[in-house]
This record gives sequence, C-alpha cells and structure tokens, in this order.
Amino acid sequence: MSSSQTGPPCSPSTALLGISEPVNGNFLYRYSTLLAIKLLWRIRPRNGNVLMLTDRLCVKYESYIHLSEVSTMRFIAQHTSIPVPKVLCAFTHSGRTYIVMERIKGDIIGSGWVERSENSKAKLLSQLTERVCEMRKLQPPEGTRVASVDGGSLFDCRVPGPSLRFGPFDNLQDFHRHLRMGIEFDSRLGPEPQELIKQQSKSWPLVFTHGDLSSLNILVRGDDVVGIIDWGTAGWYPSYWEYTTAYQVNPQKSFWVNEVDKFLQPMPGELAMERIR
Repeated sequence: MSSSQTGPPCSPSTALLGISEPVNGNFLYRYSTLLAIKLLWRIRPRNGNVLMLTDRLCVKYESYIHLSEVSTMRFIAQHTSIPVPKVLCAFTHSGRTYIVMERIKGDIIGSGWVERSENSKAKLLSQLTERVCEMRKLQPPEGTRVASVDGGSLFDCRVPGPSLRFGPFDNLQDFHRHLRMGIEFDSRLGPEPQELIKQQSKSWPLVFTHGDLSSLNILVRGDDVVGIIDWGTAGWYPSYWEYTTAYQVNPQKSFWVNEVDKFLQPMPGELAMERIR
C-alpha cells in the first residue's frame, strides 16, 4: 500500500457528513499558490484546467472542481497500491477549488497506442485489470450510499440535471430516478422508457468507482502503468457504472472502446440499459 499522502484520507465522521476538508490550506500556502498562478499562467504549459507550475508540480483549479477529489486521491493512496498524484495543498478561494499536486512522469496511454505491439498492450491492460480489482476490494463504510468518498455530492458532466454536482442518494432507486430526470413508470410511455425503468429497478452492489477510465486518464512509461489521474468523477456507485462510463469515450479517442472489455468485466445488459438512457 502507498502512504505518500499525509494525514488521514477521510475519517468515518467526515465520510458520513459529506465534508471534504482542505489540505495545507493556511494563508501561506494559499497565497503562494495564487501568486504562482498569477505569475505563470501565461508562460507555463496547460492541459485543460491543469497548469504545469514546474516539471514536478501542477495545480488544478476551476469552479466545478471539488475538494472531494482530494479526499479520493488520499483515500486511494492510503488503501491501495494504485499510483495517484500526491496532494501538497488544496483549498477553496472565491468559489474556485485549487489542488496543488505532484506531476507523475508519464504519457497518456492513448499516445501511440495503435503503434504498440499486442504484447505491450496486453501488459498494460493486465495492470489496469489489477488496479480495478484493488478498487473493487475496497469496502464502503457502514451506511454508505451513492456518494463521493466523503459521503457527499458527486460530479459528472455527462449526467443531466440543473447542476454539474448531484446527489448523494440514499439508495439506487433515487440515483436511477435522477438519471432519468424523475420519470416514473407509466403505461403510456414508449417501449424503450418502460424497459429502461424495468432494468433500473434491479439491484447492484456499491463499489468504489473512478468513473472516467478513458485513455486520457491513465499514465504509462514504457509497459508500466505509472498513474491514474482525474478522480473528480469518483465515488461509490453501482457496480456497472465503471464499465458504462468507460464506453463514453472522447470521439477523438474512439479506439479505446475496443479495449474496455479487456480490463473491465463486460456488462452488456447494463451497457444496453445505459444506451437507452
């Protein structure tokens, strides 16, 4: 297990209350972070909402980022061997959350994937399978619901609703009702909505889920997986969620769809259910 994160990843009390706490969020760290962004944002490279401060440090910041992402990375580092960025500082200021973390040296797995040998691909996908198995062995605290690692709200820009954050939900029925925007069963509905509601009435165990295992969020060096990043969509979800979200790939990275079944348990029935939704 990794112990690279300092401090408790999340205590039972905060997990039940849905509280995500800052990390080294005192005035000095906050001021230094904001000053560094002001001085460097024009001259240092960016990757989406991540600014590369140095070759070893980066800062992720935006209004929709939440401190629960920090809690998730610390939780994963504490309880698994999955390589995640070490968080040095995290806080919220003027409606934005800032996460300063170490940069993991590696390339996204999609870079040059089609040119890799089948043996190289198999090695990487086997390691991904092992990482997912580690997540599946994590046991949710008693009373856990469909929620973030802290027991609070979730984030996924692919889920409809008035806000990018949603939940938490006390049960799967409430979660699925949110996914279909409150629609209840009615005999006047078409066959597909009726089938969707019927399928969503089934039961699945809650498992810890990354929620966006795309080719953009897995870092490799050679034939080794050296990092899994971007944990903003993670939380306790029904067991099919990892599989169905992995299929929602960036259109420019469509090749990844052909690999999903090789590192995640195929769940064709649940995938069909989600496609109806």
